[in-house]
Amino acid sequence: MAGFYQRSDYQPDRFFFARRTIFPILAEHARRRHGEYRVWSAAASTGEEPYSIAITLADALGMAPGRWKVFASDIDTEVLEKARSGIYRLSELKTLSPQQLQRYFMRGTGPHEGLVRVRQELANYVEFSSVNLLEKQYNVPGPFDAIFCRNVMIYFDKTTQEDILRRFVPLLKPDGLLFAGHSENFSNLVREFSLRGQTVYALSKDKA
Repeated sequence: MAGFYQRSDYQPDRFFFARRTIFPILAEHARRRHGEYRVWSAAASTGEEPYSIAITLADALGMAPGRWKVFASDIDTEVLEKARSGIYRLSELKTLSPQQLQRYFMRGTGPHEGLVRVRQELANYVEFSSVNLLEKQYNVPGPFDAIFCRNVMIYFDKTTQEDILRRFVPLLKPDGLLFAGHSENFSNLVREFSLRGQTVYALSKDKA
């Protein structure tokens, strides 16, 4: 299972804000926190999720230096290169408002018409790195206020899911959030997490 990101049946989000209901929860959580708000996108794939997180935080918190940061990882270095490039088809951004498109992306012209690139001002807040969730320890700059681990755990057995969730616990700040996929349910796996909303879990304040 070490190559789970590269499985033919693994379907990461290919659109920005693919699960629109979770991002207002992230924005509200971020507004209530103090200090630098840090998020880990643990299955970043080609970057749609971490950039959606970045747009959410930029809209909610502004872009003052040190206010927030997104750490994005995947085991597949090829998809990470695409994510770092920040280049997407305009059709993949259909859920964004015209204001967000103008603020956070540059439109291609001529042979690049129909493509957009993430503006450097936003990209500076997103750091990409290769991380294998099956490793015993994660080389990530925690602790985080929120972790996104969506549409990946369904490919693991329950024991492996528990192991990964327990490795997340010390990497989350008290009352930190864990965002799961719509087909994933961790309610009965690890007692440190409690269901906060559909596909959203909170780390108990006394468990971090």
